[in-house]
Amino acid sequence: MYETISTKGMSRGQWLELRRTGIGGSDAGAVCGLNPYGSAMSVFCDKIGNGREVEDNEAMRQGRDLEDYVARRFCEATGLKVRRSNKMYRSKENPFMIADVDRLLVGQDAGLECKTASAYNGDKWKAGKIPPHYLIQCCHYMAVTGKKEWYIAVAILGREFKYVKIPRNEELIQDLIAVEREFWTRHVLSEVMPDPDGSEACDRVLGQYFKTARKGSAVRLEGFDEKLRRREEAAEQIRELQREQKRIEQEVKLYMKDHEAAFSDAYRVSWSSVETVRLDSGRIKEERPDIYKEFASATSSRRFTVKAA
Repeated sequence: MYETISTKGMSRGQWLELRRTGIGGSDAGAVCGLNPYGSAMSVFCDKIGNGREVEDNEAMRQGRDLEDYVARRFCEATGLKVRRSNKMYRSKENPFMIADVDRLLVGQDAGLECKTASAYNGDKWKAGKIPPHYLIQCCHYMAVTGKKEWYIAVAILGREFKYVKIPRNEELIQDLIAVEREFWTRHVLSEVMPDPDGSEACDRVLGQYFKTARKGSAVRLEGFDEKLRRREEAAEQIRELQREQKRIEQEVKLYMKDHEAAFSDAYRVSWSSVETVRLDSGRIKEERPDIYKEFASATSSRRFTVKAA
């Protein structure tokens, strides 16, 4: 069972505050470590109010604007009808789980999630596949609403439209509930930041959360010597793999010579001519310091380096 809160006429600020009171569908994949654009650490910062509000970008704007289009295409393709809910759902049994769904199906115990994807990400939807964090998102919605199934529809821009029906998987849903409960109890309620997972999302959080260093301050490292030695080994392995990658690329380039493309049954290779224009900032600073000063902008960040003692 669930309770609902009307979101009709709610401002974005009010909606964001409401969203901070629980784990939403778009948070679920990050909490499970499956979202390439987020992490448990970033969800934590958002929920306790220490996260920076995500700035709108073109992809997000297009995703919202095209939601109606994707819903219409779904109705055309399936003959089913959908409606908006204009509500935030909260699980009574697990009140840390909330859901703001795109559409509900009329006359069926099901919902619809609408997505857009660039042509570059089209392969992630090939042959009925669903990106894992979107699958978890739909399972989260079924957990909160109790629905028996969920549809996900995607418009791959400039290429195709497709949809997939996701039946309720009770075992997966119970596992998801357990993961979310652990995250909410152990981290959000206790205000204990989750461990990093090596993702770029964690890098962004750490850079934002601990933005400036106290000049001249230092702390003794305890228990990190072995991990830092492992870091050196990993860095050397990465360098070796990068050298191997470069050598293979160079061998292919030597084989191609002045041809722009090459192909086999398994691969297509392109080595195109690209013209790049860059501003010579050093020359501008020297010859036109007034212009350089007017347009120069300073950014603050922290540089991480490791040296053997």
